[in-house]
Amino acid sequence: MTLQIIGSGFGRTGTRSLKDALEQLNFGPCHHMAEVFTNPSQVAHWQTIAAGRPVDWHEVFAGYNAQIDWPGAHVWRQTALAFPDARIVHSVRPDEAWWSSFNGTIGKLLRVYKTLALPPHVRAMGDVGTDLIGKETFHDQWSDKTAALAAYHQRLADVRAVIPAERLLVFDVAEGWEPLCAFLKVPVPDRPFPRRNAKDDFWANFGGEPA
Repeated sequence: MTLQIIGSGFGRTGTRSLKDALEQLNFGPCHHMAEVFTNPSQVAHWQTIAAGRPVDWHEVFAGYNAQIDWPGAHVWRQTALAFPDARIVHSVRPDEAWWSSFNGTIGKLLRVYKTLALPPHVRAMGDVGTDLIGKETFHDQWSDKTAALAAYHQRLADVRAVIPAERLLVFDVAEGWEPLCAFLKVPVPDRPFPRRNAKDDFWANFGGEPA
């Protein structure tokens, strides 16, 4: 088993819906932050990556056919090289919708996770997220809308500069099945596109949204 799909888009761009969609299209299992939270053995890989030490990417993603969402989205350059036959799906969302969702979920979690009663492996991923997402992606400015949106736009520019057009799909889950299935060369399912992980769903993973 090897990665066939690499997701380079930021969290809160419909990544949980996209994970479900890819699994329905038989590209699963799909790696996602939710997978890390339910598989504590995954954490050591990401601690190694956050520390800047080398890893075997085939080992990190062993058992997965696809990867969407952070933390995997942070290492898209490395995985695009390690899995040269994989196609890249860059998930996007309108700026205001993304910022509102990110700031009220992942951004807030990065600000408060140390105050929450979390399982040790989830807290450890909070530390990893602070390094990979907070520091390396947003340069410690994830609570600043202008800076966060600049990083959001820069990621897409970087991906487009590196990945050949025929290997890349820039995708908004609001577009539904058709562009995704056309890119992956699979039939369009006769069922609605998944819609998952609203704000309340996100915070349910942590015992509810903190005040």
